[in-house]
Amino acid sequence: MPPYWNNVIKAYALSKNNAREAILAFQSMRRCEAVPNEYTFPFLFKACSSFSGLNEGRQIHAHVFKHGLCSNLYVQNTMIHFYGSFKKILDACKVFDEMSLRSVVSWNSVITACVDCCWFDEAIGYFFKMRESGYWMDETTMVILLSACGEVGNLSRGRWVHSQVIVNGMVVNVQLGTSMVDMYGKCGAVDYARLVFDRMNFRSVWTWSAMILGLAQHGFAAEALEYFSQMQLFKVTPNYVTFLGVLCACSHAGLVEEGKRCLHNMEHVYKIKPQMAHYGAMVDIFGRAGELEEAYAFILRIRVKPDATIWRTLLSACTIHDVNDFSGIAEKVSRMLFELEPRRCGNLVMVANRHAEVGSWEKAEQIRKKLRKRRLKKRAGESWLEVGGLMTKFFSGYDSQAVCEETLLLLERLILHMKMVSHEN
Repeated sequence: MPPYWNNVIKAYALSKNNAREAILAFQSMRRCEAVPNEYTFPFLFKACSSFSGLNEGRQIHAHVFKHGLCSNLYVQNTMIHFYGSFKKILDACKVFDEMSLRSVVSWNSVITACVDCCWFDEAIGYFFKMRESGYWMDETTMVILLSACGEVGNLSRGRWVHSQVIVNGMVVNVQLGTSMVDMYGKCGAVDYARLVFDRMNFRSVWTWSAMILGLAQHGFAAEALEYFSQMQLFKVTPNYVTFLGVLCACSHAGLVEEGKRCLHNMEHVYKIKPQMAHYGAMVDIFGRAGELEEAYAFILRIRVKPDATIWRTLLSACTIHDVNDFSGIAEKVSRMLFELEPRRCGNLVMVANRHAEVGSWEKAEQIRKKLRKRRLKKRAGESWLEVGGLMTKFFSGYDSQAVCEETLLLLERLILHMKMVSHEN
C-alpha cells in the first residue's frame, strides 16, 4: 500500500498550489494504517517547504524518528534542506552532524543552508571538512562556494575556488560560469568577470544580469548599459535582476530619464512587476540627481507600501542636496521613518546629525535625549580587510590590545616612511 500513498503525496508535493494536500494525504494514509517508508518523508518535507509549513515539518520529523528512519541518508538530506529553507541553520547543522553516513548531496545541502543563512565562514569551513573526509566536490559544490565568496567579498578564496574548477577539469556550464561572473562582479574584479563572461559558449539571462549588475554596482555605468544593449541584440529577454542592474547603472550615471524609461518598459513592455528594490533604485536615481520633490512624489505613487529603506534613501539624499530642509521633505520623511522603525537607532542618529550640521543644536539634543531615554545604542560600524587571503573584521571601538598594538606600530612605520619619501622629493 505505501507505493500508492507515496505517489499521491509526491503528486501533491510537486504541484504548485496544492502542496498542503500532501499533508492531508499523509494523515489519510495513517488512518488507513499504512506504514510510511523512506520514500514517503522526503516529499512531505518538500511540501512543507512549499507552503511555509515549519510546524508541520517538525511534526513530520517526529514521525521520521518514530518510524526509525532518522539514519536514512535520503531522508536526512531532505531534512537538512527543509530546515535550511526556513533559515533554521542550527537544526540543519544538527541533523548533518548526527549523520553516520554522508554523501556529496549531504555536504552540499548543509553548505547551501549556511550560505542561505549568511553563515559564510561556516559554509567554507564545512567545505574544507568535506575535502578532509575524502569526498569529491562537484559543480554544485563550486556554485555554492562561489556564492559564499561573493557575498563576503573574499576575492582570494573565490579565485582559489575557480582554480579548483580548472585543476579538477570541470566543465564550466552555464550555471557554474554564471556563478563565477557573479562572484567576480560582487568582489569588484569586473575585469575577471568580463573575461569569464566572454569565454562562455552559452549564456543565460542570469549570466547577462550578473555581468550588468556587477558593472553597475562598481560604477561602470556606461559598460553596464552597453551590455544591456548587447543582451537585447542577442534576443535575450531581461528579468527582474537585469532591470535592477540597469537602474543601478542609471543611478551612477545620473540618467534620470533613462531610469524612468527602464522602469516603464519593465512593467509595461516586459510585464515584470517591480519589486521594492526596483522602486528603491528609482528613488536613488532621483535623489542622486537632487530631484527630491520628484522622488517624494514617486514614493507616494507606487502601488505598494514603501518600506523604511526607501524612506531612508530619500532622507540621505535630503542630507546632501537640501541640508536646511527648505522643501520640508526631510521632516516628512523623518516622521515616516520614526513610524515604521521607532526603535531603529540609525534613523535617529541620521536625523540628529542633520540638525547638528545646520546648527539646530536644540533639535539635535532632543533626538539624542530620545536615544538615551529609550536606551538605544547605534550598532558599531564594521569593515573587512583582506590580507594574504585572510578576511579580518574590524569594529568601530574594538580595542583588542594585541591587535591595536600591532596596528599602531605598523601605522607609525608607514607614517615614518611617508615622511622620508616626502623629504627625499
